[in-house]
Amino acid sequence: MSHVGVPRGTSRKRRSLALFTTGVLTLPVLAGCSSGGDEATSTVVTPQDIASASRAQVADGGTVNWAIDAMPATLNAFQADADGATTRITGALLPTLFPLDAKGRPQLNPDYLESAKVVETEPKQVVLYRLNQQAVWSDGREIGAPDFVAQWRALSGKDSAFWTARNAGYERIDKIERGADDLEVKVTFAKPYADWRSLFSPLYPKQVTGSPDAFNDGARSTLKATAGPFRLREVDQETGSVTLARNPRWWGRTAKLDSLVFRAVEPQDRTEALTEGKVDVADIDAATANRIVQAARDTGGNGAPPAHGPGSEITPAQALRSWALAHGSDEEVAQEAQEARDEKAAAAKAYAAVQSDLRGYVVRKSLEPAYTQLALNGESGPLADARVRRAVARALDRQELADTVLKPLGLPAEPLGSHLALAGQPAYKDGSDALGSQDTKEAQALLADAGWTREGALKKTDGTKAGSEGEKQEDSGEKKGEEEKAAKAGEEKAAEKEEKEGKKEEKAPSAKDDGKTDDAAGSEPAKDDGLYIVGDDNKPGEAEGAATHVIAPAPAAAVQSAALLRQAGHLGETGASEDAPVRITAQDRQPGGAAGAYAPVGTAAPVQAPDAARGPLGKDGKALSLRFVLPSGPGSESLRSVGDKIAAMLDTIGIRTEITKVSDDSYFRDHVASGDYDLALYSWPATAYPATDNRPIFAKPVPATDGSLLVEQNYSRVGTDHIDQLFDEAVSELDEKTSRSLMKQADARIWAAAGSIPLYQRPQLVATDKKLVNVGAFGFGVPHYQDIGFKKPQSAGAPANRTK
Repeated sequence: MSHVGVPRGTSRKRRSLALFTTGVLTLPVLAGCSSGGDEATSTVVTPQDIASASRAQVADGGTVNWAIDAMPATLNAFQADADGATTRITGALLPTLFPLDAKGRPQLNPDYLESAKVVETEPKQVVLYRLNQQAVWSDGREIGAPDFVAQWRALSGKDSAFWTARNAGYERIDKIERGADDLEVKVTFAKPYADWRSLFSPLYPKQVTGSPDAFNDGARSTLKATAGPFRLREVDQETGSVTLARNPRWWGRTAKLDSLVFRAVEPQDRTEALTEGKVDVADIDAATANRIVQAARDTGGNGAPPAHGPGSEITPAQALRSWALAHGSDEEVAQEAQEARDEKAAAAKAYAAVQSDLRGYVVRKSLEPAYTQLALNGESGPLADARVRRAVARALDRQELADTVLKPLGLPAEPLGSHLALAGQPAYKDGSDALGSQDTKEAQALLADAGWTREGALKKTDGTKAGSEGEKQEDSGEKKGEEEKAAKAGEEKAAEKEEKEGKKEEKAPSAKDDGKTDDAAGSEPAKDDGLYIVGDDNKPGEAEGAATHVIAPAPAAAVQSAALLRQAGHLGETGASEDAPVRITAQDRQPGGAAGAYAPVGTAAPVQAPDAARGPLGKDGKALSLRFVLPSGPGSESLRSVGDKIAAMLDTIGIRTEITKVSDDSYFRDHVASGDYDLALYSWPATAYPATDNRPIFAKPVPATDGSLLVEQNYSRVGTDHIDQLFDEAVSELDEKTSRSLMKQADARIWAAAGSIPLYQRPQLVATDKKLVNVGAFGFGVPHYQDIGFKKPQSAGAPANRTK
């Protein structure tokens, strides 16, 4: 499903899914030894929907056309501009030593490895790979230690001539050497590395990684050798297609298809491409999925009025009136009516034709290995105060937000409880107790404790500006203590109880404040007394003019920008201009008219809410208002819908939001990555290696020598030394259970810091030809390209050998 908001394959190449374009970050590739004895999780992973069939049921031959968002900028998955298309294509061409299974666990790939295990831990960690003796590159050369050595040297970071976007793990390797024979590769680590299974996937031939020139330029548009069920036949920039053919040197199960063609089709053009038969497999949005489902239900030809599409809104009475006008005595009116009828009939006929074509497809659905989060920029402004961030988090009804996106699609709607794993993965544990569930009163108490009150919005004192310097001056030791206390609340019930009791004591003064009289109550009436301005009672304060902090984003920022563009699902046109930001305040969405609309003297004011959220909160005369940046493109409707609900939830606790809609192209690059926002929605991919892949996302930002802030991929700019320490310990811990426990502790502290709030796992919708099997919504898993094909017909006869 298309999306605006995920970074797919990024600096270290979060091997998961890339949220901005092609489908969010990039699927993680893990495997190795399956983790037996994993502790059970309380939730069950949503299964794949791929029309599974045995190979005996799959016909030999045929071509499948698979839609990708755009032609890959490079076929080198380790470069900064690699994207989802790169990942998809190389998955069929190159070795993946540890692909993920349907539950997001790494599994050793027997096509390439006979075994892989840690054989020594002292004095150094040593991993011994034993290769499949049949494994060869497409040029006939055996896969062996020279390929491992060349890739290590290219990605170790020691030679800056190699333009690589990630080197995590490779920099820990001390040496690589041949084992007892040519089939053994012995890797010795200088420092222990828990995520060793993440390395050498994909594995490139030494012809690609052996020199800077070959690495930087030689693998961008072609590959000199491959080692998958398919080989690269052609990259055609003019037609926007990459063609793979069955690999005659492949030693594994022979690919069922003759060829596999990846075609560049933009998400908004997928419906047309499907109806014209240009593609057989395509990630789609909810609107297209709905049309395919409706097409399957249509019987057609029964003379009944259409249930959907053009003309479906016309009632029998309207139809009769239209007919009467078209056949009436007034020729001018009759002509206009007849033209309108003809236009609607043509539109209905065209729609019916499209629906007829769509009946050849089926929608496969699951949950993507990626999640959507609310990011809170803690660098400056009100959100620099951890209490305000926590108040925002506790105002959210995450169940309602998950329901908004997932329930209409018939998918499980469960709020996500972890930043570091998804439901069903062995490392998953709901750590949200460290922050607390939705609680309006607790949120209001946190804001009151931070000095944000209704009276504060009216009174203005000299000195500190609201939400800026005042919050920045908060004692760092005090902040750290609060975060540690909140984190422990998620791990120890006693600490949680203690924290709640502390908050009850804080509530008393805020309740007392409610009885105070506003200074303006006794003032003289103005000369326009009696003139009511709709919305003035809820008018937010002016947004603070904070300068944009320019930073050097992570190497994969471009990939993440592409991923973010997919986050909304492409549900339809927005009508908003792409050229300039569109600002909408929460009040503009409230009933009763827009702020600033004048009503006659004597018009009663709208009924006010009975609680403290009646007016905006403020401090020193500044209203508490947050800038909520959202993408405005046609693929971002679900994000905007979720954004509107979040704005309404924050409004109930007195936080005003100014929604700023910006073009999809600039959303991530110019706003999220650069820090030009208070609130934003985007997605991160799941991974089987959180200690490696998630560290740059939650690393504590550090000042650079030029005064900028080095944030890596931590775009919320919220982090702590303790979180960093837990990641560092986990990545060096070779005991899986201990490493997993450290990651769960880190997640509790990430929740407590409230820099990002996981909302829900993203939906995955894929349209496939009805005859296709072993392809569709893969969820956590990765495609087995050699098993994809057209199902044999039920009746006797020659198998279908469809070629397009």
